[in-house]
Parts: sequence; structure tokens; C-alpha cells
Amino acid sequence: SLHSVWRFLRIPASAALLAAMLLGGQQTAFAQQAEAETEASAPFTISTLETVRTRGHVICAATNPLPGFAQVSPEGLWSGFDVDLCRAIAAAVFGDPSRVEFRPLSGQSRFAHLLMGEVDLVVRNSPWTMARDTQYGATYVTTSFFNGQAFMVPDRLGVVSAYELEDVTICVTSNSDASRRLDEFFFFNQLAYKELLYEDREDLAVAYRAGECDAVTGAASWLQAIRRTMPDPGSNSILPERLSKEPYGPVVRSNDPQWEAIVRRTLYALINAEEYGVTSINIESMMSARTPAIRRLLGAEEDVGSDIGLRPTWMRDVIGSVGNYGEIYARHFGAVAGAQLLRGQNALWLNGGLMYAPPVY
Repeated sequence: SLHSVWRFLRIPASAALLAAMLLGGQQTAFAQQAEAETEASAPFTISTLETVRTRGHVICAATNPLPGFAQVSPEGLWSGFDVDLCRAIAAAVFGDPSRVEFRPLSGQSRFAHLLMGEVDLVVRNSPWTMARDTQYGATYVTTSFFNGQAFMVPDRLGVVSAYELEDVTICVTSNSDASRRLDEFFFFNQLAYKELLYEDREDLAVAYRAGECDAVTGAASWLQAIRRTMPDPGSNSILPERLSKEPYGPVVRSNDPQWEAIVRRTLYALINAEEYGVTSINIESMMSARTPAIRRLLGAEEDVGSDIGLRPTWMRDVIGSVGNYGEIYARHFGAVAGAQLLRGQNALWLNGGLMYAPPVY
């Protein structure tokens, strides 16, 4: 009958209504739980500049010791290319490059410490990739060092270019991007070679020092670190060719555009200073220069700091404290460091490199 049919239809309808009510309550519970988790894990949102000034110093996350980039003396003093970039930030904020604390962080934890506000910026050997720039609530500010896979060879091999590597044995990590790029490079250039595979990167350094291979391949920054630990660093050369793109640069939280601008403009100030010929040595005499760009750089003309919360002379303080980009590079990778690493891509754009900064307007 129609009544029976209605009863038959009404039962699942009631069940559907009950299910919907239960599901709605469950969704509400899930939404509340997700909101609580989001609040619990929300990134540090207070102004970084305000926090740094209240604290009295910048907290900078650096790499575990990597010669040339960051190393610690037996007395506990930090030095290196990345370290000087952190000191430059301190000079920009306080006018004093010593007001900085360094914390060595592992690759697995660096972004978590940054997002929770435990460090103010990360300056370490972390290649800039799309994933890292979009998935972790962190922003790569700009490139401070153009890195990439390279070759290191002993000078006795008599080669000055990777294209001269023929019938050689090359140490490389197994099952890695470096090994894949190595295969592609020799295939495309129709060169013969033999791989000597190792599981750990540290084993490559041991094998190369022992003369087990004619060349070793890896990131140029890492090859430079190996080179500096050798008894005679000058008898080994890092060839100029690069098999990959691995730009390094400072990383900040994505939710603080003021702090991001401060870090970016500080690096730009270092690059522009080199381009304009302003150094830590001649900076006082440069104060009398009549070139508008130099006068703006040194705070002698126009205020280029108040819009980001800094004083007019902040760039002058940065350059006077750590030097320009070229001075920093020479200090840690030049001949004075004992193992010169050619500027290559890290040369100014005027000299065929990729280092370029917007003008100071």
C-alpha cells in the first residue's frame, strides 16, 4: 500500500537525517580541533624588528661548521661568509655588528626554529628551491652566494676546465642527484670516465685525499670546505663549470615584510657598495663624494631607512662594520683565506657575474 511504501521510505530518510546530524557534529568537532592545532602551531607574528630591539641582539641560525661559511674557533668565536652577513644585519639594526647570537642548526630543524620565533633569520648552506620557498612559511630573501655542483681536481692533473676531464676516475655519492648529473654531463659531452661510488659524502673527502680518484664532485661550497682542510689547499682547484643551480641566501619568516625588507636591503647595500667602490677602508673619504647614488648609500643625502624602521645612516654602518660584498668574499674565499675560490657567478654583473642589486633610490 501507499502507507507501507511511505513507511519504507521514511526509515532511510530518518536515518539519513540522523547521519547528517552526526556528520555535521563530527565535522564541527574536526573543524574545532583543526583550529586549535592551527593556533597551537601558528608562526611567530610579532614584529621581528621590535622583538630584536627589545632583546638587544639578533639571533642568527648558521650551519654546523662549514669552513669558509661558518666556523667556530676554540675560543668560541664565529667567523665565515654567512657569519658576516648576520653581523651586517646586526649593524643595520643597532649600528654594532657584535650584537648577534649564533645558533648552529641542523638541516632538519632550521625552518621549525624560524617559524616559532626562536631565531630571527637563517643564513646557512640551504639551496633556494620552489618547495622551500612555498611550503614552510619561510621566504628566501635574495641570493647571497651562487652555488652548484662542481669538480675539484689536483693541479698535477693539468686541467683547467671540466670539458678536459677524459678517462678519469671521479668520486661521487651513490644514488644521488650528483651522480645523475655526472652521468648526464659526460654523456652529453661524449667523454669517458669511471665512477667511484661512496654512500656518505664524508667518504668522498677521505678517498680524494688518499688519491683514490682523479677528481671529486659535489657542491662547490662543500668542495671548498674539503679543500681548506687539506695539507696543501693551493695544489687543488675547483673547476669553473657548474652542473646545477643551487643559490644560497638568507631566509626569514613569510609574515613579516618589514624584516624581510631589512635583510634584503642589507645584502643589496653590500653589493651596491662594491659596485660604487665604497669599502670599509675608504668609507670616511667617500662621505665627500658628489655622486648621488653614493651619497644616498651613505646616508648623506635623503633618508632611505625610515620606511623600514631604520636610521638614515644604517647602510654606512653596515659597510663600515663588515665591508662591501667583495671584501666579505675575499676575506673568506680569497687568497688570504689560503684557498682561493674564483668569484665566477658570484662576481658583480659588471664583471660577468650574477651579483646585481637595484639602485639606491
